[in-house]
Amino acid sequence: MLIMRVSAIQMDMKFADPAYNFKHAEELIREAAASKPDVIVLPETWNTGFFPKENLKELSDKDGAAVKDMCSALAHELNVNIVAGSVSNVKNDKVYNTAYVFDRQGACIAEYDKTHLFAPMGEHDYYEAGTHVTTFELDGKKCGIIICYDVRFLELVRTLALTGLDVLFVPAQWPALRKYHWDTLTAARSIENQMFVVACNSCGKAGETVYGGSSHILDPWGNPIVAAGGSEVILTGDLDFSVIEGIRASINVYRDRRPELYHV
Repeated sequence: MLIMRVSAIQMDMKFADPAYNFKHAEELIREAAASKPDVIVLPETWNTGFFPKENLKELSDKDGAAVKDMCSALAHELNVNIVAGSVSNVKNDKVYNTAYVFDRQGACIAEYDKTHLFAPMGEHDYYEAGTHVTTFELDGKKCGIIICYDVRFLELVRTLALTGLDVLFVPAQWPALRKYHWDTLTAARSIENQMFVVACNSCGKAGETVYGGSSHILDPWGNPIVAAGGSEVILTGDLDFSVIEGIRASINVYRDRRPELYHV
């Protein structure tokens, strides 16, 4: 596959209302499928919003059962890969911020628990941190996934990139207050690793926090293929993998690395 069409759903979810959010996510996935994408992407914690502290465990999915039921069936029915963002999710009586990925047959082929929890909002007091990185293949292309705050940690992304990544998916709940950081960090991860980045943010308001939208799909130079504003939208762009080889040959950062000097 030389061209991969990706639809990122910049979803305005209802805070602490999983029933509404599952129904709305299904509506948006079906709407996105009309553009015949190869991959549909959801944002971070779309089932609960980010994040209801009082009753988080009760509102969370249980071992991903609800998201697996819905997204597996939709992926199979619509013949589309689904990077199902992340959900608040209870495993072994602890809550994780878990991402799931489904192939066109509806199989759950990957999951990832957010490894860097956002202490300024107390995420680390309510969620457990993940302990592994995750890569997977969609239609023969090597992909990886991180979640929101993870994008600030270049070591994590370079670890994934060194496995031969073509595409990095970044579902998020990034506030409008730090939109410049969102735009800059995702572009930096794209440029320094010479790969496509699909940055899928939420929008709307949870409590006093306004989420910034500004989802975008970046080419391996960090240039936007498509970019969204601040309201709910389905953002669709084509990833042309024929450009990667030329970009990496022209500035061969992987060849010129000096890992023996890096102590991080």
